Amino acid sequence: MILNHIDDGEGHVIVLLHGMFGSHTNLNNIARFLSSNYRVLNCDLRNQGDSFHNDTMDLTSMANDVVRLLDKLDIKQASVLGHSLGGKVAMQFALMFPNRCSKLIIADISPVAYAPRHDVVLDSLLNLSDLDIESRSQADNFLKKTIDNEVMRAFLLKNLSRVDGGKYKIKINMKAIKENYYTNLVAAPSGEPYTGPTLFIKGETSAYIQEKHKTLIHDLFPNSSIEVMGKCGHWLHAENPNLFNRLVSDFLNK
Repeated sequence: MILNHIDDGEGHVIVLLHGMFGSHTNLNNIARFLSSNYRVLNCDLRNQGDSFHNDTMDLTSMANDVVRLLDKLDIKQASVLGHSLGGKVAMQFALMFPNRCSKLIIADISPVAYAPRHDVVLDSLLNLSDLDIESRSQADNFLKKTIDNEVMRAFLLKNLSRVDGGKYKIKINMKAIKENYYTNLVAAPSGEPYTGPTLFIKGETSAYIQEKHKTLIHDLFPNSSIEVMGKCGHWLHAENPNLFNRLVSDFLNK
């Protein structure tokens, strides 16, 4: 089974991996920016976007998904950029397959196990997936009962897909995400240190990369640096795309 992906541009290959509850569309901006100089594979992680569904959902399996994609396309080596959960998958890929990873870019996530923090979203989407959804406004009104943030609801509703008869369904595999979230998906990447060039990009107001994480980051990724994007949170690539794109480009061009 091969990850759904958009293949655009020519040159050195850059693999893009989105975060939880997302799809490749979350990284369209950086994908378009990079495709003028690189070959970009903008991917949907398993159980999300238009990729295949599978009950197994852990960092090792998802890192192997990246390798299978590269093998399918006869690509020996690529740089990888991942945001949030995609960043964890990218780190696991580099730790497991260092010879396949040219450079590594991690957007606002650390190689640590996090306490679960998406319980409300998980339950809301799971309950929404059981509904007979007639319209996007109906789905939005349902989510509004538990999720006040309009931007978050709009992001989550990108997972709606029209089906036969004009109705909608949640296309991500909520059952598998729910069953794996509290164990596999909050876990930390692991393996022998990756010594290739690595860039961590932190949102200044986000708590996903903390001072106490820096020792572990250096231990696992000794050839790494951290850039902080001022006045940005966890969605740094969307909050200040110009700065994010420049940081990524400068690092890749070194």
